[in-house]
Amino acid sequence: MPAIVRIVDLVKNYYMGTQTVHVLKGLNLTFDEGDFIALMGPSGSGKSTLLNVLGCLDRPTSGSYFLGDVDVAQMADDQLSEVRSTYLGFIFQSYNLLPQYTVVENVELPLLYQGIKLDESTKARCTALAEMVGLGDRLDHRPLQLSGGQQQRVAIARSLVNDPHLILGDEPTGNLDTKTSVEIMQMLRALNRSGKTIIMVTHENDIAEWARRVVRLRDGMVESDTRNDARTITELGH
Repeated sequence: MPAIVRIVDLVKNYYMGTQTVHVLKGLNLTFDEGDFIALMGPSGSGKSTLLNVLGCLDRPTSGSYFLGDVDVAQMADDQLSEVRSTYLGFIFQSYNLLPQYTVVENVELPLLYQGIKLDESTKARCTALAEMVGLGDRLDHRPLQLSGGQQQRVAIARSLVNDPHLILGDEPTGNLDTKTSVEIMQMLRALNRSGKTIIMVTHENDIAEWARRVVRLRDGMVESDTRNDARTITELGH
């Protein structure tokens, strides 16, 4: 499989007055198209910072970040914004839904941000995505009328609306109970089996077991990089 993500000597520092905080310390990683990766590590290990860089929400201090063949680390802000809206899909722990909008309207949001005209065709597409994640009977509901798991299903549908090359998840099951977490992971695994590349941050070992590959960070460096046993993945019902 070709590489969808390649980071080379990636450094990220934060500056607090006269102090420099070294968060990522020269990372070198390659993620292949169609893979499912869990990023793990203790608090302060750099996993959330890495996800922000991968999502073009933050820039590295130095080094390269290639999406496909393009080094996005060198892009201007407007170019990064275009990459985020056309190439990437996001799933957040806190769902990030707009409370005044219905399920379908929340799914439509990335298209609205891209300036795409919302017509009957786009509404039908967003409705189909909501139905695909099991919300066919909740299309006109607003977030406060939905359970946490249902809200995360909206977020998953929203992440797919621009047909992204890469889906990034930030603790996608962090606010959910065990049963609902399994349902969400089954959904993500099905998306991965359909060809979507997924990179997610998690601190839970049982959630990381759903991924094909687990990269553990510590103190801004790669501590381990392993593949999950295919038999374990099968036993989880993937």
